[in-house]
Amino acid sequence: MADAQLNDFPSLFSVKGKVAVVTGGSRGLGLNAASALLQAGASKVFISSRKASACDSAVKTLNALPGLAPGAKAISIPADAATLSGVQHLVSEVAKHTDHVDILLANAGATWGAPFDEHPDSAFTKVMDLNVRGVFNTIREFAPLLQKKASVEDPSRVIITASVAGLGIGTIGKQGTYGYSASKAAVIHLGRNLAVELGPRGITVNSICPGFFPTKMSNGLLDMSGGKESIAAANPMKRLGRPEDIAGVVVYLASRAGAHVNGATIAIDGGAMWAKGQLNVESAKL
Repeated sequence: MADAQLNDFPSLFSVKGKVAVVTGGSRGLGLNAASALLQAGASKVFISSRKASACDSAVKTLNALPGLAPGAKAISIPADAATLSGVQHLVSEVAKHTDHVDILLANAGATWGAPFDEHPDSAFTKVMDLNVRGVFNTIREFAPLLQKKASVEDPSRVIITASVAGLGIGTIGKQGTYGYSASKAAVIHLGRNLAVELGPRGITVNSICPGFFPTKMSNGLLDMSGGKESIAAANPMKRLGRPEDIAGVVVYLASRAGAHVNGATIAIDGGAMWAKGQLNVESAKL
């Protein structure tokens, strides 16, 4: 077996010259990931979400980052990833700027909390449409652009933002996130299927599963679950997630370092999911 070729180690975690699309990229984890990709050398990072003003604001922030590669830029393309027409609009607008896409971060998502007996059908439908159907449509519609420059040596990458709620039990009770948890479990398994389908086309598909990060989407649930300090104290790492925790995993999967990772699911929660399981076992002993 040939020795590992590490003579170009400095480029191992680089995405120099790559073109990326980040749905749900105007805030929170999506914006953190987009910032990381741009700073890691991406030439173009397309930011998409439903609100044009949010996309424009995010792009302004990203383009003001110091030390970007010459000519590197973030580009705003508002679109609704929950609808097929919205996804198709996004693809057509991206295609006006580039003939290929190297990295697709399917990050757009929604949640809803309500008691089981009162959980609205409309809310369940909204969450499943964006978190599962929207992700499938986004990957399918972008596949031709992802295949354009994909190769065995340098595959294109799809990264799905799932959640630890899709790996275990999500929030139940007064603010039960039944649709959200089910949707994240579904999209993780969708990613596994697409990894096998798209691998031969030179496209890897992996899922990241964040735990609690202080973002606009999760802050309300953090407060209802006992507060940030309490949740952090219960984590084996004694803290919540930070922007660099997401950034590092996304850059790893998007760079040469992650070229042979396909169909994986990576939890980014400091081990909180396993600690929760331990607490449940201890409670059962009492």
